Amino acid sequence: MKLYYSPGACSLSPHIVLREAGADFELDRVDLKNKTTQSGADYLKICLKGYVPALELETGDVITEGVAITQFIADRFPDAGLAPPFGSVERAKLQGVLNFISSELHKSFSPLFSATATEEQIREAPAKIAKCLDYIEARFCDGRPYVMGDNYSIADAYLFVVASWSNVKGISLEAWPKLQAFLARVEKRPAVREALRFEAIPTEIK
Repeated sequence: MKLYYSPGACSLSPHIVLREAGADFELDRVDLKNKTTQSGADYLKICLKGYVPALELETGDVITEGVAITQFIADRFPDAGLAPPFGSVERAKLQGVLNFISSELHKSFSPLFSATATEEQIREAPAKIAKCLDYIEARFCDGRPYVMGDNYSIADAYLFVVASWSNVKGISLEAWPKLQAFLARVEKRPAVREALRFEAIPTEIK
């Protein structure tokens, strides 16, 4: 398998999940501005959408969208325990959280990374992000270590990546101490640290 990624982008989530799963994979960095890969390929011929992530399989098939990719990896490596069995109630709950992170939290950050966002969109983004983080914080109020409960899952990798953008954009997480503790906990995982190190992303842990 080959993962097409850009450092610090949402592609970091499937990158982490591949390492958590113990998968055999390659990484190909994408220049999102020029739509070319580090290996010299035209990225638009690989992923017409032009953004990361994309996962190329041994068959030549390409899967796009991080939520789809991470679920595929979890299903391909079930022994890693990164997602409940397909068709179970717990799997449906996991998909609900993944969709929330994608459609609400991730989307709320989008204006802060967009060169075409209006001043109004940029101004409104922090409040929308805060509303999403309020919901996430509430999930941790029962003392659970991970977003789905006691077990680490693909949702934790995704939440870790997106919530960490707060640091990049100067949004203090002081109002969400349980989320802060979650981020610190996930950052200690060997697979997470390996992915951060590979993408040259600074960490809080020394």
